[in-house]
Amino acid sequence: MQITRSSTDTTRGPTSWFTGEVYLDAVAAAPPPSRVSANLVHFMPGARTHWHRHPLSQTVFVTEGVGLCQRRGGPVEAIRPGDRVLFEADEEHWHGAAPNRLMVHLAINEGDDEHDVVEWLEPVTDDEYGSARDL
Repeated sequence: MQITRSSTDTTRGPTSWFTGEVYLDAVAAAPPPSRVSANLVHFMPGARTHWHRHPLSQTVFVTEGVGLCQRRGGPVEAIRPGDRVLFEADEEHWHGAAPNRLMVHLAINEGDDEHDVVEWLEPVTDDEYGSARDL
């Protein structure tokens, strides 16, 4: 058995990436040649990412609460514990907590030498986020 003790503090998600209160815990940042990273992302009620895209896709696995996600031009979808969402390479999307529930997910990303792991875009508007009222 091998236990690796966490040596990183929980950090507040930057306002250039998120709307609302979000916290990040680094889970995995494997040394080269691995190109996989993982973060546990804690969204308080109503918090969400900005629109963004990943050149090599992103997988999120919901561990707690109720969340929302949307790809550009698609419907807002509810996500719950045990749900796994694959955002395809370069698919513009956002994800976050429902208005009245927190949501925690594990975000798994892959990088390479030619691209940043993520390209951040504009914030999700309240109207875009509010289109999920009936979920």
